[in-house]
Amino acid sequence: MVRIECQVELVVKGADGREASLSDVVPLLALVDESGSIAQAAALKGLSYRHAWGLLRSIEERFGGPLIAKERGRGSVLSDLGHAVLRGQRLCGERLDGNLQALASEVASDLNRWLAPPADDVRIHASHGYAVAALVTALVANDLPVEIKYRDSAEAVSALARGECDLAGFHLPLGEFRAVCADTYRRWFDPQRHVLVHLTRRKQGLFIGKGNPKRIGGLADLARDDIRFVNRQPGSGTRMVLDLALRQVGVDPDRVNGYASTELTHSAIAAFVASGMADIGFGVEPAAHHFGLDFIPIVDEDYYFACDRAHLCRAPLATVINLLRGSAFHQRVEQLAGYDPCDCGRLVDLDEGLGGALA
Repeated sequence: MVRIECQVELVVKGADGREASLSDVVPLLALVDESGSIAQAAALKGLSYRHAWGLLRSIEERFGGPLIAKERGRGSVLSDLGHAVLRGQRLCGERLDGNLQALASEVASDLNRWLAPPADDVRIHASHGYAVAALVTALVANDLPVEIKYRDSAEAVSALARGECDLAGFHLPLGEFRAVCADTYRRWFDPQRHVLVHLTRRKQGLFIGKGNPKRIGGLADLARDDIRFVNRQPGSGTRMVLDLALRQVGVDPDRVNGYASTELTHSAIAAFVASGMADIGFGVEPAAHHFGLDFIPIVDEDYYFACDRAHLCRAPLATVINLLRGSAFHQRVEQLAGYDPCDCGRLVDLDEGLGGALA
C-alpha cells in the first residue's frame, strides 16, 4: 500500500533570484541549538563539518545575516535570525499539519485504488485532535486504508447524516454547557440509526507563555487590553465552548483583543503563542506541552465518533472498534497529557452521550 506524506518546506530567495531550500538547514540549526556545537550537529546529521558550514554559509548569504554566533564558554549558539528561522519552520509545520495530513491521506487513497484491489476505506471526518491523529497513525501502521478530513464538529456530523463518512468526530464539554452544545448536533442524528463510540476524555484550557509572564489567572484576563488572543475558527466545537465560558465570567467575546484572529488546529494555536504573536490561546493540553507552554485547565470534555449502527459489525468499522479497544491504542492515548482513554471504544447511545457524562 502506498503511503504519502505532505511536508512544509521553507524556501529562501536571494537578491539574484536563486532559491535555496531550508529543509537541510533547519534540522542542522536545531541540533546546533541543542548541542552548542556545529561539529557535533554535523556528526549527528551524518555530514562533514565542512559540508555543514557550507550549507549554513549558503543560506546566510541569501538572508544577508548570520544564523550562528560564537559565545565564550558556550560554543556555537543561534543568532536571533537563526532562532527566527527555527520558529518560522515550526510555525508553518504546525499551522498546516492537520490539512497536510488530510491531503496526504486523500492522495494515498486515490493512488491505492489504482495499485491495489478495491478496499473499504475508513472515511473519517473529524474535529482536529491528538487522539484522532493517533488513530489515523495506527490505522496506517496496520495497513488499513483511511481517508481523514479534518472538519469542525458540525461539518463532520452533518457529513455523516449525508452518508459521506463512516465516522464523524465531535466533542462535548462536561457540565452545564453540555446541553447547549449537544443541541447544535441533534438535528443531524437519528437515535434509531446512529450510535456514538467514545474515543477519549480530555482537557481544554489556556495556552500561556512559560512562567506566565503576563500573570494570567483565567478566562477573565482575556478582557485585558494588554492581552493578545488567538482563536479557533467559527463553527468549531472549541470555539463554541469558549464563547459560552467567556460569557459565564462576564467577558464579551467581541471585545477580546485578537478574537477574530483564527487558526484551524490546536497545534497551530500553540505555535502562534509560542512564537510570541499572541499571549493566550485555547485548546487541548498536549499542544501546550509540545511547545513548552504553560497550561491552565478550563473544561473537561468527551470526544466521540458517531457512526451508523448497521455498519458496526462489518468492515471497516468493526476493525476500527477492535483497534480502539486494544491495549496498544489505550497506551498511546494515555501518553497524551490530559487525555483519558478508559472508555475508549465503548458504544454509547445518543441519549446518554448527548445528555451527560459517561458513568
